[in-house]
Amino acid sequence: MLRAKDYRERAWGKLKGKWGTAALIAFVYSLIMGACSALFYIYIGGIVALLVTGPFALGFAAVALRIMRTEDIEIGQLFGGFKNFGTAFLVSLLNGIFIFLWTLLFIVPGIIKTYSYRLSYYILADNPSMSATEVRKRSIELMRGNKWRLFCLEFSFIGWQLLCILTLGILSFWVTPYYNAAIADFYQSLLPQEQIQPTEELPSV
Repeated sequence: MLRAKDYRERAWGKLKGKWGTAALIAFVYSLIMGACSALFYIYIGGIVALLVTGPFALGFAAVALRIMRTEDIEIGQLFGGFKNFGTAFLVSLLNGIFIFLWTLLFIVPGIIKTYSYRLSYYILADNPSMSATEVRKRSIELMRGNKWRLFCLEFSFIGWQLLCILTLGILSFWVTPYYNAAIADFYQSLLPQEQIQPTEELPSV
């Protein structure tokens, strides 16, 4: 069974020759989502944030999968999630609602459900014909018995996150794609080999 270190090393290796493009994609993603966050408390800003969060998360997940499948990446792929706007939006909305409702019970159930739905966008990137409910259920199925492993993988990036703070967030443009590529590799490791999609089938523009 692969450990957190293994996922990180594999992601690092797959990013060779792609660091610049990956950092640029992360920069554009951060600008867009940062603008949405800044506008969140303005009525129209909140609506925009609600509408674009899912599609951009899907596009970023697709980029991470392309990295791990040794496919060329380009900034236009970040916007590929809008080709499946309806489902991406519903995934974001439903996941948010269910996590919120579980959090109302206690914080811990909310955290657990967050991990249950953690692979939703990677699944949707591979299966664009799935409904939002099917995506959510598939994520729950894949994460059954694997939540702690994913937590350990995410926690292993704590050192990098601290360095991002020390560099006033600049390093995050490189750490974010590295982190997401490792999560994409974790997702792939849970799939039967025959279910891994050719990367050219993933959303792009």
